[in-house]
This record gives sequence, C-alpha cells and structure tokens, in this order.
Amino acid sequence: MICFTRVGNAHGLNTLDTNPCTLLDFNRLILADGARFDGATGEREALLVLFGGRCTVQVAGKTFARIGERPNPFAGKPFAVYLPAGSSYTITAHGALDAGICLAPSDLRTEPYLITPDMVVRIDADAANFSRTLYNILPTSSQPALPAAKLLVGETFVPSGNWSTYPPHRHEVDNLPYEACYEEMYYFHVNPPEGFGLRRHYSPERGYDRTYTITDSTIFMAPHGYHTTCSAPGYTNYFLWFLAGTGRTQAVAFDPVLARVQKAVPLIKQAERS
Repeated sequence: MICFTRVGNAHGLNTLDTNPCTLLDFNRLILADGARFDGATGEREALLVLFGGRCTVQVAGKTFARIGERPNPFAGKPFAVYLPAGSSYTITAHGALDAGICLAPSDLRTEPYLITPDMVVRIDADAANFSRTLYNILPTSSQPALPAAKLLVGETFVPSGNWSTYPPHRHEVDNLPYEACYEEMYYFHVNPPEGFGLRRHYSPERGYDRTYTITDSTIFMAPHGYHTTCSAPGYTNYFLWFLAGTGRTQAVAFDPVLARVQKAVPLIKQAERS
C-alpha cells in the first residue's frame, strides 16, 4: 500500500497517481495568468484552498471575484471556497495561481461560500520543540455557518527542527469521545523549497513501520495508522491537512507508548513562561 507520493506541478489539474483512501482525494490546480479551468464536483464536496495567487471562482450562480492575496503558503492566512456536491464551477487565474482541491463524498445540498483570511482561526499548539501553528479553515460542525458533509480542513506550519502531530496519534476507530474514525491527507510545501522533513507512519496491529522523506509538493495519505512529522533544521514545513470520516468531529488516540509526552505539555509551557 503506497501512502506517500509526489504531486504533479504541470499547468492545469494535477491528480494523484495512487490513493489508498476510500473517502478522500486531492487535486492540485496550477494556472497561468488568464487561464481558466472548468470542473464539476459530482457526488463529492470540495474545498478550494489557494496556496498562492488570485482567481475568480464562479459556482452555482455565485461569483467570488479576484480572491486571494498571499503569494505562497508561508505568507499569511488563506482564501478558500466551498464547492458543494452536484455543482459545476469555473476558476480563472489573475496572475499565476497555485491551489489545492480537497474532496470527499457528500449528499449535502447547500450553497457555495467563501472563506476569507479573517475567518481562519489561528491556534498555537503544544510546546518546546513540538510546538507548531495551525490555521483552521473548515472546522468541525460546531460552526454551522460553514456547512459541510465530511470535510475538515486546515494548515499547519512546523518550525525549523520541530515536530508536529506529536505524540503520534491515530484515528481509525469509532469510540467517541476518545477516538473518531476518519482518513487524513497531508500535502506538503517546504521553505526554502530545497529543504526536507521526515514522516513516520506505523501500525503495530497491521505490522508496518515506515519513514518517508518530505520534500516540496509531496503528499501523505493515511487511511489508518499512527503518524508524526518533523522539519529539518533551517527549514519550515507547511502542510495542508484534510479529514473525512463518519462524523465532522476530531478525536484522536495517542500511541500509548509515547502518550506521556502529551501530559507534560502544561508543565513545559509553565516552565517556558517562568
């Protein structure tokens, strides 16, 4: 089972060569100035997330004109557009455009909507050398103003030499409130782009333990298993993360061998403040 691959960088729609997930999918859209892409969601909902550049999105009789302001993922919060199931859409670039399209099955019939940077919630998580910054773009069902059937979407920035998603966690069993079952994908960029990071993905129950080298424009796909990531010193890793499962909630189970680290976070933060 291949769970890590590179995403194409050709002009137009770049799709995944392989995908072990049954719910999630991902496309990367690259357009030159003035270029246009016409698409349809079918029986899936989609969230268009702008990595860099500006565009106009026309969908279901609505026009979101000239959205986008950051030149790359490391330069501020994103714009995003929710594209509901059963809709056709057109994206026209104003200057060079690089964007991701996160996809999941949906029977929800709702209106498209725009998510602006001021709607994206920043979270500074954990502490010490496993601290990182998250941007929640499409959060859980606790925010009914942003309806979706299955998708949860956000961004994470992992500073030089730091770890993220640590202790390693999984989400493959419906056992709320302790664990929820959902797939997850991480699409990476690295700053500067010649840098790298590492990704560990393992499952004692399924008998695998793999480590991948993160480089710019790679994607990790997790239908199951514990996972964690780190940035090489001198480089910042960015990843767009998106989830789909049986409910729009987040509940993870930490690897019991390493879970004690999570319990130490309040003590580490207190020591850093003193």
